[in-house]
Amino acid sequence: MKIATVAPEGTPWERQLRQFKDYVEKRTNGRVQVKMFMGGSLGGEKALVRRTGQGSIQVFGGSTAALASVVPELNVVEAPFLFETYQQADTALDRDAVLSQVKALCEQRGFKFGFWAENGFRSWFTKERPIRTPADLEGLRMRSQEALVHLETYRAFGASPVPIDVTNVLTSLQTGVVDGFDNTPLFSFATSWYQAARHMFVGQHSYQPGIIVYSKTWFDGLPADIQQVLTSVPAADITAGREGVRRMDPILIRNLERHGIDVHTPSAAEIAPFKNKVKGIPARIAAKAGRGGQALLRAIQTR
Repeated sequence: MKIATVAPEGTPWERQLRQFKDYVEKRTNGRVQVKMFMGGSLGGEKALVRRTGQGSIQVFGGSTAALASVVPELNVVEAPFLFETYQQADTALDRDAVLSQVKALCEQRGFKFGFWAENGFRSWFTKERPIRTPADLEGLRMRSQEALVHLETYRAFGASPVPIDVTNVLTSLQTGVVDGFDNTPLFSFATSWYQAARHMFVGQHSYQPGIIVYSKTWFDGLPADIQQVLTSVPAADITAGREGVRRMDPILIRNLERHGIDVHTPSAAEIAPFKNKVKGIPARIAAKAGRGGQALLRAIQTR
């Protein structure tokens, strides 16, 4: 069982996947042997999603936005300002009404849902211009994840999104192809992207869960007892994976400041104009994905 991800080695993501590897190998008495491919060693996220759907990779671990390249309804999960807190995100994504739809949508496109993982709340990093108001994003060439929801969000702010896969971002920042990017403090540190930035605006405009999915073609050919193992990852392991990433946020933000990055955490009043600029995007993204996207958004927004 090959697990492929762009998550770097030496991170909480690697630790969680190693824990998953140990769980699978132990529970199957060694009948399933797991090999991990970290740091995009098998390609960027879109390529990994495609290969998992085809069955040449058995497990993809990455972002819902990447999986949305094949399961477009999942774009709504990362819509701007959809969640205010981690608790809101967990409550929504763990709700049966949401999980059942995510599982069904994945199966329709050749994947079997495994479990949620974590990246966290994304914020903006820029090289020269500090961000304080939506107008500060206008005209900036910002590295965007290769996903509709991220492209649409940048366009709403008047920025020029440049879709670049994870493996090429640092070079693009260093050579001036882009003026900045958005991601979590942990991912920015783990990939060294922060080294090409001078400013961070902790806007936390998009919550990005991680997702683990299996190739459905491969999964369907497994014995029932192994299928049961793969779809019964302990809830405690999922919670530990989330918490392992989240507790690093304040530490890493302090480290960013120590590295000379100007970190600005906006007040509620400062963030309000950003929310106003993108308030129509969740519904617009959902509509583009059709009834499935609209139904998923309604389920997520149920409080």
